[in-house]
Amino acid sequence: MTDPKPRIGVVGIPGKWSTEVLADAIEARTGFRAVIDLQHVSLDLTTGRLDHRGLDLGELDALVVKKISAEYSPDSLDRLELLRAAEARGVRVFSGAEKMLRLINRLSCTLTLRHAGIPMPETVVTEDLDSACEAVQRFGEAVFKPLFSTKARGMCVISADQSPQALRDEVEAFRRDNPMMYLQRKVELPGRDLGMVFAGGRYLGTYARVPQSGDSWNTTIHSGGRYEAYAPSEALIDLASRAQAPFGLDFTTVDVAETPDGPIVFEVSAFGGFRGALEGAGIDAAGAYLDHVLSEL
Repeated sequence: MTDPKPRIGVVGIPGKWSTEVLADAIEARTGFRAVIDLQHVSLDLTTGRLDHRGLDLGELDALVVKKISAEYSPDSLDRLELLRAAEARGVRVFSGAEKMLRLINRLSCTLTLRHAGIPMPETVVTEDLDSACEAVQRFGEAVFKPLFSTKARGMCVISADQSPQALRDEVEAFRRDNPMMYLQRKVELPGRDLGMVFAGGRYLGTYARVPQSGDSWNTTIHSGGRYEAYAPSEALIDLASRAQAPFGLDFTTVDVAETPDGPIVFEVSAFGGFRGALEGAGIDAAGAYLDHVLSEL
């Protein structure tokens, strides 16, 4: 008698390409399909039922998380707490809820990478307006980043090449929506940055993101960039591997850039990109991720 196939749900955004590709792969291998939008999940703490449109998520064997919301915010942390409730019921969550909690907040990710000795852009984090202005003057140009964001949304570049008052006004405008300011020295990129893909800690491949125009300061597809194939050195693969290791994720993409002063890591993604892996590197990320999940189950 063969073991029954596992019932695996996909946490994501219904209709979005990466969510549906992962759900398609799971359905093809297991015969079961469930796409779970966390905004439609309710937790009854008395009974322990975790309901999504009549489906008790606590009865599934696993949940594979592709996306918890269209945009990151502090509310995203509350949605991850719902996944902790599923784990308490014995459901395997990929990647684990507490592991993802460490990555949704950009500051938490940065501190973990710094403590692991991973090279990153020079970074200042402060609520103090004067300190932020001084950092911009020291850097010359700085990229200001919200603590919760994806695809460079909400980021801006502030230059020291303006009057002190104009500089202060720009920083203050950013601080109105971001009381804890996170800013990095703007680094010179070689016309691309890299997405280095891992499943279960195993390196799968690399794709490059190339800006649409030569004067663009970021390479995200959201800002008009495109994906290309790229063959990294063994040293770059080793750096990305060391960067993702402290987080213990089941699937991730490490954002790396080669600069005149050596390679740096921008961040480790809580979820990783499927489209860039496929279009840029020919990697079936959904299939590779599912292989890892099934081997764990």
